[in-house]
Amino acid sequence: MSLRELLRRPPRPGAPSALWRTLLRPPPVPRRSLFSGSPTHWNQVVSEAEKIVGYPTSFMSLRCLLSDELSNIAMQVRKLVGTRHPLLNTARRLVHDSRNNLQMRGLVVLLISKAAGPSSTAALSLKHDMVSGIYPSQRSLAEITELIHTAFLVHRGIVNLSELNSSDGPLKDMQFGNKIAILSGDFLLANACTGLAQLQNTKVVELVSSALIDLVQGIYCENSTSAEENCITDDIGISTWKEQIFLSHSALLAKSCQAAMELAKHDTEVQDMAFQYGKHMSMSHKINSDLQPFIRGKCGGSIAFNLNSAPVVLHQEFLGREMWIKQIREAQEKGSLNYSKLQEAILAGKGVTSAIDLCRYHGNKALEALECFPPSEARSALENIVYAVTRFP
Repeated sequence: MSLRELLRRPPRPGAPSALWRTLLRPPPVPRRSLFSGSPTHWNQVVSEAEKIVGYPTSFMSLRCLLSDELSNIAMQVRKLVGTRHPLLNTARRLVHDSRNNLQMRGLVVLLISKAAGPSSTAALSLKHDMVSGIYPSQRSLAEITELIHTAFLVHRGIVNLSELNSSDGPLKDMQFGNKIAILSGDFLLANACTGLAQLQNTKVVELVSSALIDLVQGIYCENSTSAEENCITDDIGISTWKEQIFLSHSALLAKSCQAAMELAKHDTEVQDMAFQYGKHMSMSHKINSDLQPFIRGKCGGSIAFNLNSAPVVLHQEFLGREMWIKQIREAQEKGSLNYSKLQEAILAGKGVTSAIDLCRYHGNKALEALECFPPSEARSALENIVYAVTRFP
């Protein structure tokens, strides 16, 4: 079957194959939560929020994932077992990931849809179509958002074949893994685009399309500024860092929240507040993720971190470019970077505390955006998500 035919065939629900059950088996629950001092706090916040919107969003894109087309792809993924191709880990985390919660974006779209409710100008017939306070079109939008995010996760797992190590696996298997990653990512994007067209709202199509452009541009900027192989990062500054992170991590959620308000026919003011919540909450979420190697590393042991993460960029900004390069060179040992030594230098500076302050700043901006919505369970759940990503031990 050709790729064109594969993409045209509508997804059909079905029982997961044995291979999918193996790939999607939840990983062991970590002893320490990613987002708070309590091991269950983030999971509890998400679980309570899912009850409010009507069903677990962790299965939002399951209809597409269990289609015949992706089941055929899953059968081919068996050839990658025994290699270190990133597609294997991505597949395992598609349905359940207690540390990162891959379905968070769709959940937020549903919550903010319910928090806003129907607009005063919405037709009575539209209000009758609501289920648990959410329009079917808004649920479709949440699924589309998740499909786009998952597709980009799969595409970002493509391996640079020129940098392979012998331990990664045979070259032909890694090449095959790249082909499968491209095919499955394109399939998810094609389904997202089909669902987007079925919403029959030109402004929503424009918003989500622009978010796709932002994602591509943001990922390109991230790749162009990353030079970790040389152990020297570009001097991008925190303002440039925030611009890049908005494109690659925040634009999709922010514009999806705005699109959800458009589907309910809310005015531009409400749409802007929804956009602001999605933007600032996702910025706070990303900074929280960047902080984890430094927060968790204090409890013993070193954790590798991205040299273009928020604490590192802020540390470099306070320290100065020349001193930062000196610290990196001092941490180099036999051609590789001693992350433990560099981590100690960063913890001794102001970068980590400044990143925590920046995380809480964006969290407060997200809470301010929620003030335009009436008090409700959904609004409280959105507030709890902010509290979870701005709480540090």
